[in-house]
Amino acid sequence: MHVYLDFERPIAELEGKIVELRQLAEQDPSMNITDEVGRLQAKVSSLIKETYAKLSPWQKALVARHPARPHFSDYLSGLIDEFTPLAGDRLFGEDQAVMAGLGRFRGQAVAVLGHEKGNDTQSRLKHNFGMAMPEGYRKAVRLFDLAERFGLPVISFVDTAGAYPGVGAEERGQAEAIARATEKSLNLKVPFIATIIGEGMSGGALGIAVANRVFMLEHAIYAVISPEGCASILWRSSDKAQEAAAAMRISAQDLLDLKLIDGIVAEPLGGAHRAPDDAIQAVGETIARALGELGTLSPAALKQQRREKYLAMGRDLV
Repeated sequence: MHVYLDFERPIAELEGKIVELRQLAEQDPSMNITDEVGRLQAKVSSLIKETYAKLSPWQKALVARHPARPHFSDYLSGLIDEFTPLAGDRLFGEDQAVMAGLGRFRGQAVAVLGHEKGNDTQSRLKHNFGMAMPEGYRKAVRLFDLAERFGLPVISFVDTAGAYPGVGAEERGQAEAIARATEKSLNLKVPFIATIIGEGMSGGALGIAVANRVFMLEHAIYAVISPEGCASILWRSSDKAQEAAAAMRISAQDLLDLKLIDGIVAEPLGGAHRAPDDAIQAVGETIARALGELGTLSPAALKQQRREKYLAMGRDLV
């Protein structure tokens, strides 16, 4: 069953009429609904195109969080062959919010990692809704070390509301773990490509996104804090989340203008949740192009390019 967002109600009504017509036709095979269904489907496509062409930042946040949007596990199965998972941080334990391992991307050996939110209640609890503990970022550092040792490109997929803010995570050094992952990312001498596939919030996202190339899906969001968190701090009320989203410039389009990302991956009409396979393959094409470009650089040049990229951020805004 398709889950409709609040702003998609007119679309839901039209698609509901199509479903009703088809049900009537099943009951009465003599009914000819072809023309009417075709007319309604054309109207639906036009309405979806019109609606998604003018999404507000808050509406983009809702799309980025859509429960049917493809998650890291979907990208893993769609793009990576022979995946061998890496578990544990060799210090405390295993964190299921960050999945990591080795595999092949279009025949090329790579190190791959990403936030996994889960697709149902059980898997969401298992993966802690994609909110990583310190162990997840220390596992990422383990993967980065392996990638550098064996000369493997790193591919990451970012989708998190933020690192887990619980007492246990703080006691085990959440901030230090994210900082170590960020430091290791900056010093990698292999190609590193990150893609924001849904939410990219706070240091929880940055810990696995300090890459040579950072891409965002068309309706993904990326920011230092969630709109709700920002609203709670500035206005003492999460009810102001829509205003916060607009002020924060969290959309892919805004971030590309600010030169904080390197490119936008177009989503299927109506968002990645309407055609997950198409979205996954579009990301794959973008990663393949970036790997080809970065493959010509030496290890020292890869490290230098990445460091200069982040040092340059914000200079034009001062």
